[in-house]
Amino acid sequence: MTREPPGCRRVNSLMLYTFRSITSQRSSRPQRCATSSQDAFRAFHPDLDFVRKFLKPLLIGELAPEEPSLDRGKNSQITEDFRALRKAAEDMNLFKPNHLFFLLLLAHIIAMESIAWFTIFYFGNGWIPTLVTAFVLATSQAQAGWLQHDYGHLSVYKKSMWNHIVHKFVIGHLKGASANWWNHRHFQHHAKPNIFHKDPDVNMLHVFVLGEWQPIEYGKKKLKYLPYNHQHEYFFLIGPPLLIPMYFQYQIIMTMIVRKDWVDLAWAISYYTRFFITYIPFYGVLGALVFLNFIRFLESHWFVWVTQMNHIVMEIDRESYRDWFSSQLAATCNVEQSFFNDWFSGHLNFQIEHHLFPTMPRHNFYKIAPLVKSLCAKHGIEYQEKPLLRALLDIIRSLKKSGQLWLDAYLHK
Repeated sequence: MTREPPGCRRVNSLMLYTFRSITSQRSSRPQRCATSSQDAFRAFHPDLDFVRKFLKPLLIGELAPEEPSLDRGKNSQITEDFRALRKAAEDMNLFKPNHLFFLLLLAHIIAMESIAWFTIFYFGNGWIPTLVTAFVLATSQAQAGWLQHDYGHLSVYKKSMWNHIVHKFVIGHLKGASANWWNHRHFQHHAKPNIFHKDPDVNMLHVFVLGEWQPIEYGKKKLKYLPYNHQHEYFFLIGPPLLIPMYFQYQIIMTMIVRKDWVDLAWAISYYTRFFITYIPFYGVLGALVFLNFIRFLESHWFVWVTQMNHIVMEIDRESYRDWFSSQLAATCNVEQSFFNDWFSGHLNFQIEHHLFPTMPRHNFYKIAPLVKSLCAKHGIEYQEKPLLRALLDIIRSLKKSGQLWLDAYLHK
């Protein structure tokens, strides 16, 4: 990865409008048309002095007062209040990480990997020790996934470079994936969550229809790649079981090779080398390969249910050009806090706060949540928070609802 901050290349559509806004903060001229693209840019870049170096060549002029902004559906009062909220979070030191917290997370991941190896070494490679080891390793992989997410969002170290280095280690050496691949997908998702053609996480390749607009459009056009009225049923067969072991694994490897991303490929190879050296003596080459994919299969269930419970149940539509705060609240919801929910989801049960402040260390989400709720109440914006079980069940309910919308449009429109 280059020294360019990861968000720079992901939100190019916002840059020209943003640079005038953030540079004017240092000038004596009043800001006459600050847009929520500034809020998006601030959300991704903790060090504005650093990124200004990359933006100067892109400044070609200012918009005339009568020209529309990118976020033409914005609410200026919400934008102003959100910026005050961000300033309050900065004053409360909520962007300051607790390094011991992240060190303990890494330690418990390494501890699980050690326990997994010891289980096979001591008890042998029978069915029971193998299943126990697989579940322990799947847990380790899921937790490593949440941890790499922290470093990928630059929320651990003050220097971006150190976040990038540790990110490559965690996602590459502990998981066998690519930091650049993750950044490319994930920053698009954060910039435009649940927006068709802009958020890769809602690009379902005709396998599912999501939200209300897409199923009706597919129905009107008589598109029937799959029986979408049964998608809430076949989701169990091709969603959680296959996303990581088939789609992601193939996409990650091919992306690194096609883009000649040799650094990330070397980190990924180090993971596979370590895994096979560890487990081939117990299972042989073929057995270790099957074992690896079974672990991926288990992890995939965990990953899909956690990530979809916050997004797929929310509004999924075309670009509506709202302000940053409103757009994030429309696309995200929370799950109630508990020690288990925090650990199980990597604090993504605070999905609203994470989307509003992606560089904030996750252990501080609960501190900013009451202020976010207050801002939502002030402007009549729904702040959705639900129990874990209900959040998981809502995934199926939303798929069923979208499938029925498709069927009605397919048959009658």
